[in-house]
Amino acid sequence: MALDETQLIDAVDHAIDQLAQVKAEIGKVIYGQEEVVALSLTTLLAGGHGLLVGMPGLAKTRLVETLAAVIGMAQKRVQFTPDLMPADILGSEVLEEAEGGRRQFRFIEGPIFCQLLMADEINRASPRTQAALLQAMQEKRVTIAGADRILPHPFHVLATQNPVEQEGTYPLPEAQLDRFLVEIDIAYPDIEAERRMMVATTGTQTVEVAPMLDPDELERLQRLVRSIPVGEQVVDAILRLVRAGRPESSDDPALKEQIAWGPGPRASQALMLTARARALLDGRLAPSLEDVEALAYPVLKHRMALTFGARADGVTLAEVIGTLVRRTVAA
Repeated sequence: MALDETQLIDAVDHAIDQLAQVKAEIGKVIYGQEEVVALSLTTLLAGGHGLLVGMPGLAKTRLVETLAAVIGMAQKRVQFTPDLMPADILGSEVLEEAEGGRRQFRFIEGPIFCQLLMADEINRASPRTQAALLQAMQEKRVTIAGADRILPHPFHVLATQNPVEQEGTYPLPEAQLDRFLVEIDIAYPDIEAERRMMVATTGTQTVEVAPMLDPDELERLQRLVRSIPVGEQVVDAILRLVRAGRPESSDDPALKEQIAWGPGPRASQALMLTARARALLDGRLAPSLEDVEALAYPVLKHRMALTFGARADGVTLAEVIGTLVRRTVAA
């Protein structure tokens, strides 16, 4: 049901209070990663999946576990390894003998049947196993032995990934990367955050977080995000940005030489949803151009690739996306 202006404002005010409590609770155990926490919450509010990229030991797993606990979601974790098989994630049918000697198949659910799946070190599994998540992430269901099986609602995947330069990793294919709403880079904490972390995690006391939401409330917030109005100026900026990143539609000869392939329509949809979610998380009723500018890199970086010549010249995706933002959004 569509909300009128007064109802929308009241709903946003209530959501702002709830989300402030959520961020405060997460801050009890995650130090110095405010932007990472904000992007992760933005991903969940927008109803999407997130890919967290960083070196081992930067609390990626801890962050996902904390999000699940604070939002009250049923969470399962899968450690991706080279020998992991699709059935280890999705589940499989087993042949059982019932009373009277009659045999029948029984489906045993895999860990994907949860509300928040943590795919730990997803790029350590083979491409075949990585592909097992494609249907689930897009359609919120899986097809096993010819039967469709609906996943719980809400359903989100938060995957962690080590840099592909490390040994024993398989780069995610483009189709899988496009399923992730955002790619979140996790850097080393600053010295003060690392000091707090060091002291808090080496003592005798452990900090427990309490649930601030439940899955029904999360789905209500996700519907609210889709109800937030977006101005024509923001819509036009998103379209200009995404289309300028495609070699086929870009009017900049230099960028055409640097970009091998650009973002598809999912990038436009992702920017619309995440801009709304970021505005709500910041306590605002409508997204602005600053939201588009801030979200351009995490939304676009895994949906674009540079040409060999550009990489040879030392050009980075961050530089290309920065140029696109300056010419289409910040101009």
